[in-house]
Amino acid sequence: MNVEYTGRQFEITPAIRKEVETGLAKIRKILGDGFDSKVILAVEKHRHKAEITISARKGPLVALAQARDMVSAVNEALEHLEKQAVKYKTKWRSKKRHALKKWNGDATEAEAMQVAAGIAGPTTVPVVVHQFPHAARSAEVHILRSDDAVALRPMTLEEAIKEAHFRDRDVFVFRDKKGRVMVLHRTRDGKLELIEAP
Repeated sequence: MNVEYTGRQFEITPAIRKEVETGLAKIRKILGDGFDSKVILAVEKHRHKAEITISARKGPLVALAQARDMVSAVNEALEHLEKQAVKYKTKWRSKKRHALKKWNGDATEAEAMQVAAGIAGPTTVPVVVHQFPHAARSAEVHILRSDDAVALRPMTLEEAIKEAHFRDRDVFVFRDKKGRVMVLHRTRDGKLELIEAP
């Protein structure tokens, strides 16, 4: 593991180096040895900033921290980097494919499929069966007369659509200019259908 240090208006002391290397040793246990890291330590107006970057396989992990002293800033950045490394590792493990046992020819094809699917033996699955009534129950019919859903004068299709929107009706009955009965019906998805009565 290579560590590159950069100090911006700050001299890197052996104590800071030791602090960084012990923190990176923890991260090495999580990610392994295959990464390089860059450490930038800076002081700006009495603020100590620590930026630690690790170049992992799937992209860099970056941690930034500010504190009143450099040791606190480095520790805070290392804690943040450790959380990122754990998240990175669990994400990588969940995507990694597990090796399947190969079929050696001794088992039957069904057993080989079970081994490939990861099923050790026969399993039972609870199944819930729903039964529907044989005859559909009819609800009571309520007749409601509405003059609001019927146009009293002949109108064009455009006028009928505007009128149906204005009256906020799902069904609107009207006569066209030739005297034919037309029905506008709003479907569940909000579209209007035109039905021509014979």
